[in-house]
This record gives sequence, structure tokens and C-alpha cells, in this order.
Amino acid sequence: MSTTFPQEPPEGLSHQYYLGIDGGGSKTLAVIVNAQGTEVGRGSAGGANYMAMGLETALSHLRSAVEAACQQAQIQLPVRIAWLGLAGIDRPQDRELLLPHLQFLAHHIELTNDANLALSALDQAMGVVLIAGTGSIAVGRNAQGVEARAGGWGHLLGDEGSGYTLGQQALQAAVRAADGRAPQTLLLNVILQHWRLACADDLLPQVYTNQNKAEIAQLSTCVFQAWQQGDSSAAQIVWEGAKELALAVHTVSRKLGLEAQPLPLALVGGLLLHQPEYRQLVLNFLQEWQTPGQVVLVAEPALSAARGALTLSTLL
Repeated sequence: MSTTFPQEPPEGLSHQYYLGIDGGGSKTLAVIVNAQGTEVGRGSAGGANYMAMGLETALSHLRSAVEAACQQAQIQLPVRIAWLGLAGIDRPQDRELLLPHLQFLAHHIELTNDANLALSALDQAMGVVLIAGTGSIAVGRNAQGVEARAGGWGHLLGDEGSGYTLGQQALQAAVRAADGRAPQTLLLNVILQHWRLACADDLLPQVYTNQNKAEIAQLSTCVFQAWQQGDSSAAQIVWEGAKELALAVHTVSRKLGLEAQPLPLALVGGLLLHQPEYRQLVLNFLQEWQTPGQVVLVAEPALSAARGALTLSTLL
């Protein structure tokens, strides 16, 4: 999970700073804190899931975010400790591939999945983390330190309830309606307005000549807009997505033997943070299986990671 340089870090300026990075499917945020845990710099760039966009692009986005944070903090790398939570880091071989490319960041590096990063927001770091942004995943840990996950299979195999899946399903509902194969839906006009297109035929070049996951995921806002206006197709997409997210949480809870107790739950990602009605729908579905306990909205995973790196410094 981590790597440490053999030499002791120098007692220079950068030795007093700690870096946290939250790298999701469409956005990377880097935050630097000082020895008091105060944020002194941050920077953002595109996503850092190397499985989805390739290693070179993911590393380029990481560097851009970190460089912007360092510029704002007026420091140079390496810092003392960096904690990175990156989408796509699920196996030991993922860490082995990335770690050699990250050594310029810090004298000690913690590299985890972005969902594991959010576990630190829960009391005793025990419970389940649900991420729903561009992609989706549920990861948990019990009191014995056993971990389990559900979802996180990417947009081709899974990502149910995520921004990408909601956007993709909205497009499918829109073109089926345009054909007359499905009932008319507000989704068609809302999507056309969102992309400033004239007609359904314009969706073909828009989608297939610019296959950008983030742009598809942004269509989730169209789904919620149509849902709030009473559109039945949008409502079905939202309800199915929320139920799948709740199922992922419950599946992890069951694997960890946590289903008989109030479940500590950390919620991460744009859909859960910025769409309160969707978030509540997920919790309502979850209550059909078990009672949520502590529910924490993790708005700043990168800041939590930076402060977690500071805390880690007392243990090394």
C-alpha cells in the first residue's frame, strides 16, 4: 500500500508539508496542508483513473493538479508524506505499476483506492463508503480489518447508479423516444438543449466523435431535471440507479457481517453530495435491508487525505 524512500527527509521547507490527492474518473484534486493541518494550496485537473484513460494521461493530470497546488502553497516537491486515493487502484499490481511514477511527490507515499480514502471519515474507520460520481463503487471495512467491495467495474461492466450510467441511460431513452420505440420523454429536449443540438440526429456525431466519459456523466443533470418535472422515463432511471447503489452498500455490509447493526456510511461523489433527493432515495432503499447508522458526507476527500498524511507522520 505504501512506499518509503530509504533516506531520511531533509529538514527543509517541504518537510513541513503534506499532500492529499483524490483522483476520480473525471477530476483530480490535490491539497497541501502545513504541520498544523491548515490548507495552504490546492490544484485540480482531469481524472486519474489509469484503467479508463491510460497511464500517461492519468499521470499528466496528477502532475498538473499537484503543480498547481505547489504553486499556490509556494513550495517545491517532495513533501514529507503524500496520500493518494485513486480510482482504479484495486489490486496489488495496480500499486506496483503506479508507485515508481509517483516517487517525486513525497518521501513517504500511501496509495489506495479513492473509496478507501473516505473510510477515514468514519468513526474507527469502520463501515461502508459509497462513491457515486462519474463511476460508482462501495467499499467497506469491519472491526477486524477485513475489507470488501461491490461495484467499481467501470463503465463497460458496471458503474450502476453513477453519473455515466445515468447519462448513458438517458441517451438511450431519448433516442428510443425519437424513433417511436418508447414513450415520449422530456429527456430528448433537455439533452439537446444541454449540448445545444438541433435534433436527435445530431446526437450521433456528438456521442461517437467525442467519447468523453465526463461529458456523458454530466448528462445526469438532465436526468434529474426531467425527473423533477415529472418525466416517467427519467424517474425510472433515477429509481433504478438509487436502488443499485443501495444494493452495493448492502452487499458490502453483508460480506463484512455488518447487516445486523446500524451501518456507518460515508457518501462521496458529486451525485450524492449535490443531488440531495437522489441521496435520500439511496438511503430509503437501503433501509429496506438495514438501518443506516452514522452517515457522513465527505465533501473534501483530498483535504482529508492531506490531514491523514499529517496524522500518519506521528506514526512513522
